Amino acid sequence: MLFPFSYFIFFLTLILGTILSISSSSWFGAWIGLELNLMSFIPLISIKMNYYFSEAALKYFLIQALASTIIISSSCLILFSHLTPYFLILMSLLLKLGAAPFHFWFPQVMEGLSWLQAIILMTIQKFAPMYLISYMVSDSMFLHFTLMSATMSAIVGALSGLNTLKLRKLMAFSSINHMSWMLVAMSLNQTMWLMYFIFYSVISISVIAMFFVLQIYNMSDLLNFKISKSLFMLSIPMSLLSLGGLPPFSGFIPKWMMIQIMLNNNMVLILLFLLMSSLTTLYFYLRMLTPFVLLSIPVLSFNMKASPPQLLFFLSLFSFMNIMGLWLPIPFFIY
Repeated sequence: MLFPFSYFIFFLTLILGTILSISSSSWFGAWIGLELNLMSFIPLISIKMNYYFSEAALKYFLIQALASTIIISSSCLILFSHLTPYFLILMSLLLKLGAAPFHFWFPQVMEGLSWLQAIILMTIQKFAPMYLISYMVSDSMFLHFTLMSATMSAIVGALSGLNTLKLRKLMAFSSINHMSWMLVAMSLNQTMWLMYFIFYSVISISVIAMFFVLQIYNMSDLLNFKISKSLFMLSIPMSLLSLGGLPPFSGFIPKWMMIQIMLNNNMVLILLFLLMSSLTTLYFYLRMLTPFVLLSIPVLSFNMKASPPQLLFFLSLFSFMNIMGLWLPIPFFIY
């Protein structure tokens, strides 16, 4: 897919909106950054004039405009109350983020996007709202509400992905589940959630880029996988298991550190919900990978073709990124 030069301009303004939002010293400046980020992402969604992109752009615009309206309207309530406006701001940021119980729009928008647009929605578009939420969790009342949203996100992201056959929706529910870990990490320290976000972004980009290169959109597409090298047949399983946080893959590193810190802070109940949800996500990853691995055996497959060298290079690169945890030293885990 060739992108016009204008879309690179929109992507640049999207990044500038995120930088403006996280570096602003007032909520008004943060709101302007969020609006710039929103208005830059809409043209990136509508890259082609078809039904799916138009529907996704309309849904995303309506939800984000509602959240922006709540943010700017809550400023009027500061004259009458000092607590209610900030609760409204926190809820609007959770709505922009797609965290439970305001997650209803996120899988629907993801379903209408291409893989490259999904990368932006799952990574860059989440950074500014999460950074703003991290400013608010210093208050104990906002902290409890954020932890409740994190627990609900863990449950929703795990259970909703059990009956999903479309990979874009599956990645959306996986993102909601990972969001719960990042929301809990905000209550611990600033460095912890930033580190988790970096790991999550790198692994998610590697998985989605692999789906984009191979043009895979549904569970059934995995059964028609056409690669003759058995070494590279492990690329997708390793990537998805790393995204699920299975040791010793790279996705387990931030979860291991989170487990240690949460146990030190006596957050046992929330940790139980997070671990159970992670096991559930691993279940539907394994359910997806079992027929893929079995049918990829050369004896059982009848449609194997030679793979182009560019494809093999991408697969080997993504595989290295997701098994990076095998070579990291043990002292790195001691926080």
